[in-house]
Amino acid sequence: MIRSRNEAHALSTPWFRFNKYKSAKQPPSSQSAEPQGMVAPALADNLAELQIRFQQAPDLVVCQFTHVQRGVGAALVYLEGLTDKNAVNNNILRPLMYAPESAGNAGEPQINVGYVRHLQQWNQIEHAILYGRSVLFIDGTAQAQAFDTQGWPQRAVEDPQLEASLKGAHQGFIETLSDNIAMIRRYIPNRDLTIKEMTIGKRAPAKCSMVYLGELANPELVQEMEQRLGRLDLDCLLNTGELAEYIEDNPYSPFPQFIVTERPDGAASQLLQGRICVLLDRSPSVIVAPASIISFFQNIDDYSTRWPVASFIRLLRCVGFFTAAFLPAIYIALISFNHEVIPLYLILSIGEYRGRVPFSPLVEAMLMEITLEMLREAGVRLPGPIGQTVGIVGGIVIGQAAVQAGLVSNIMVVVVASTAIASFIIPNYDMASAIRLIRFPIMLLSSMFGIIGIVVGSMALIGHIISLESLGTPYGTPFAPIRYSDWKDTFLRLPLWKMRTRPKGVMPLELKRMNPKPPERGEQ
Repeated sequence: MIRSRNEAHALSTPWFRFNKYKSAKQPPSSQSAEPQGMVAPALADNLAELQIRFQQAPDLVVCQFTHVQRGVGAALVYLEGLTDKNAVNNNILRPLMYAPESAGNAGEPQINVGYVRHLQQWNQIEHAILYGRSVLFIDGTAQAQAFDTQGWPQRAVEDPQLEASLKGAHQGFIETLSDNIAMIRRYIPNRDLTIKEMTIGKRAPAKCSMVYLGELANPELVQEMEQRLGRLDLDCLLNTGELAEYIEDNPYSPFPQFIVTERPDGAASQLLQGRICVLLDRSPSVIVAPASIISFFQNIDDYSTRWPVASFIRLLRCVGFFTAAFLPAIYIALISFNHEVIPLYLILSIGEYRGRVPFSPLVEAMLMEITLEMLREAGVRLPGPIGQTVGIVGGIVIGQAAVQAGLVSNIMVVVVASTAIASFIIPNYDMASAIRLIRFPIMLLSSMFGIIGIVVGSMALIGHIISLESLGTPYGTPFAPIRYSDWKDTFLRLPLWKMRTRPKGVMPLELKRMNPKPPERGEQ
């Protein structure tokens, strides 16, 4: 059954009815469904087929009216929350229901909608309705017309949450795929920008687009990424984090093997180096591949800052990496095994405070590190002002109370605070999380073997990084394998006019990206 419904924005005419399907429907007649899933010429049969396919969709809207040019019945079908009602009423219904002053070719109405497609199969019609398009059925016509009228709720373009910018652009990706592609095109207005679309997921299909520059990206890498995406057979994908886990080379490694960015300018910079971007609808972030270990220590703001300052910041990030990964382990090793390397006055001070601590250095360090991680996670999950209060007040109160109670020493609080600050320097959140994770096994090795354990853990860590691959390319490049020409943009950021070639680790088709010499003074 179909029930009538009046709305203020609907066009009111004697032959117009604004209807919605209820959940419970009467089964259609045996003549309603076409045997091969094709659209029937009769409008009543098509409406009956809609009752079957969308019987659990109370938000399905069916606008029945009389086609003014043809003089026959018609129906426009769409999902209420996914469609722009102004576009439906003004650009589709009004031309179809009212005779225009000057008709178009063959007396057909002028429908001002950019996307118009003729559909004959019901699975195509169902797909169009579920993606926010409105579908027109006309009595006596064995096909339907799909119009591009998407208008689902979406947020405005705003600053990225995880990648704050000082001198770069203040806009980040949003949850709409077409808008994200448009933001990339704003930075790269080049006809060679190639976009390959596909759909992933069976129960909740999601559009996925692979974006690259055809004259720069290596065809083998493009083919490898396309094959990995094409092999996915799952129910749905909700975000790019899930997608990266499905297609990465080594799923057991704690290190991220793809760059995940929320910045259009960062994605455009990676595309110009010859990399590939993968965009997923409903996700505000983009996957960039292939990646190397050094790419997680680079930031788009580094290229907007003078190169001596950018080089100093890069060195700080490298120091922060080693501090966050090894400082607690070094403290445990020195206190437990290697007392002789500690200066005399410092070891006397440490012994004075540690005399009241009942735990071993490992238990002391684990207790403080786990407390720090819980405070960090609580600060992230709570609302902004409350999270900052919990992080600051909780850290100060718990640290001071633990020292006064004799559970930990003062030096341990300094070590944990330094470790936390060092982990915040890493610009990539996934890499910072990996460093926080590998800190704990290195602490265990140092508690068993001292400095020797740290050395063994470091060698295992370096070996693991060298063995990793990202989309089949070496993860340790440009250090393993060694590519000296790429060292200009690693721990130090040399002047831009000295970085004349693209990174060889990406294997671009064209290495040169600028003139061999900087412009002379006064040269136009």
